[in-house]
Amino acid sequence: MDAVTGTAAGGSLGVLALATALFVGSHLLLSAPPLRTPLVARLGERGFQAAYSVLSLGLIVWAAMAYADAPVVVLWLPPVALRHLSLTIMPLACILIVAGVSTPNPTAIGPAPEAAASRGPVGIAKVTRHPVMWGIALWGISHLLANGDAAGLILFGGMTLLALAGSRAQEARKCAQQGAAWDAYAARTSYLPFAALIAGRTRLRWPEIGWWRIGLGLALYGALLWAHPRLFGVSPLPL
Repeated sequence: MDAVTGTAAGGSLGVLALATALFVGSHLLLSAPPLRTPLVARLGERGFQAAYSVLSLGLIVWAAMAYADAPVVVLWLPPVALRHLSLTIMPLACILIVAGVSTPNPTAIGPAPEAAASRGPVGIAKVTRHPVMWGIALWGISHLLANGDAAGLILFGGMTLLALAGSRAQEARKCAQQGAAWDAYAARTSYLPFAALIAGRTRLRWPEIGWWRIGLGLALYGALLWAHPRLFGVSPLPL
């Protein structure tokens, strides 16, 4: 289908692409040891994390504002079935994010990552060792399925790329930092969701994740459905 230009806006797709590229690129570059190591040595771990957070916040705010101002350029019209699939993916994304941020994990920012690796995967980390990153990736994929415009492709595609590539880069860094402890941890879980469970490398009881985490993830999903038309002016529900 040829691109169709819809409602004009004050911004441009170029500005959105630049903001998204800087957000994604800064995360990948600042996570790479050749750049991260000297910066941590100069700023300290806390100083580096503070500067990293301020930069990330500024860039994501810029990307969000650029997305809101970008012109609507329709590339394709997603069928209703894809919008239903998007709504089906989002509950899992919400559960992964909620459970991921509230479960000890050596891939997360926090104290004693080596101790978390030595303890082995627990709860949602048995589903994937990158629950938050996969939650963000599934959020991006679900929005790519439901939106057929150029601005959505740039922003949600960039966020999906960051989540998937960033988690891979994080694995290389953790392996270098934690050595055998990381190798033992990784052997009992998987990068791809559910892969270690299917292969029989680990076992999971759903209560181990914490029913409150699952419930809170579903509550987040419900809140997003309610807030979406109020915050973004469009309902995610297929009509």
